[in-house]
Amino acid sequence: MSRRDIGALGAAARAHRRPIRMPAIASIMALAAFCVLVTSGGAIGFAKAPPSSNTDLEAELRGLVAMPGGPPGVIAVVQRGAQLRVYAAGVSDLRKRTPIRAFAHMRIASTAKAFSGAVALSLVQRGVLSLDDTIGKWIPKLPRAWAAVTLGEALHHTSGLPDFAESADYIAFLTKHPHATPTPLFLVNFVANRRLAFKPGTRYRYANIDNFIVALMAQAATGRPYERLLASLVYRPLHLTATSLPRGFEIPSPVMHGYQLDPAAGPQDVSELFSAALSWASGGMISTPLDLNRFIRGYIAAKLFSRAIQADQLRFVPGESGPPGPGINLAGLAVFRYSTRCGTVYGHTGNIPGYTQFMAATLDGSRSVTVSVNEQLNQHQTGEQLAAFERLREIEEDAVCAALG
Repeated sequence: MSRRDIGALGAAARAHRRPIRMPAIASIMALAAFCVLVTSGGAIGFAKAPPSSNTDLEAELRGLVAMPGGPPGVIAVVQRGAQLRVYAAGVSDLRKRTPIRAFAHMRIASTAKAFSGAVALSLVQRGVLSLDDTIGKWIPKLPRAWAAVTLGEALHHTSGLPDFAESADYIAFLTKHPHATPTPLFLVNFVANRRLAFKPGTRYRYANIDNFIVALMAQAATGRPYERLLASLVYRPLHLTATSLPRGFEIPSPVMHGYQLDPAAGPQDVSELFSAALSWASGGMISTPLDLNRFIRGYIAAKLFSRAIQADQLRFVPGESGPPGPGINLAGLAVFRYSTRCGTVYGHTGNIPGYTQFMAATLDGSRSVTVSVNEQLNQHQTGEQLAAFERLREIEEDAVCAALG
């Protein structure tokens, strides 16, 4: 989705809970909608001076909140074996001045893509799906030009599928109907007249449509809604009690409110700006920092599928998550490898208006970290917010170091 097209969303978006100035919404959407702008190419890493090895993580979080362009609140969950520590600074609600808490509900943005990977690989484990299964086999109503794209390529973001998030028709629909609850196929069909961007399997390109395809293939193979598959294949075995994929725009209480900074009016509450259905399997989920930590530990430890299937998952290609996570990023099947100065972890990041997410764990699941902020920060911003994002990546790496010891 181009910045110009995303910026056009601001003209008609409706505000929820609290009034939001139209210039503020234009600024919000000019940064990103439900994903960071698509990038492609090699593994990346920002150049920076290495932080002190004796970092006080909580002091770092307070520093991030105090920065110009920094978020209202930030929370990190760090777990080493049975020892879990929560570090937090700032607030989850600027109006009530509520402290940010590990049990508050938040939008998890593109970390939801890892959940679609969990569902798909669980079904591969059961023999219901294969990584070589094609769109043509399970969703024949989609364009013939897409028919040979495989489940594995969609999980790897090497499908070449055109992304509906870049469609002018999708932009227009989202602008006019921010609380709409369309079906996933309705959104995919915005680009049904487009050819593949490249031969599948030959390039990496981060795209929201990939995870829509993954979830639609899972539905077709099982005859069950994706939301029910999440419940039976992911939530229950990993004991996730506060995670969901709603259709509408509301977030259950207690809420970690998401904000976007407006230079003229200050922070604007964008928590319920859009319906979850508009980003569905690519970014519509809601969870808490504690549940996100439980998920990533089980997902990376292969508690939902075998180590043999995980070996396929951990075939990495040059590519970064959106936004980039700490250290050097490489892309696997619905997972990313983050090589930091303290060691390697595996996980996902996410970015959506009001929220930025990072979660990762070691392969045995014994060490894990999540970092959540209630502001959208990414590498495409400028000025104070870009500086805040770069500082956030440093904090993510320091949190990884705290987890690894």
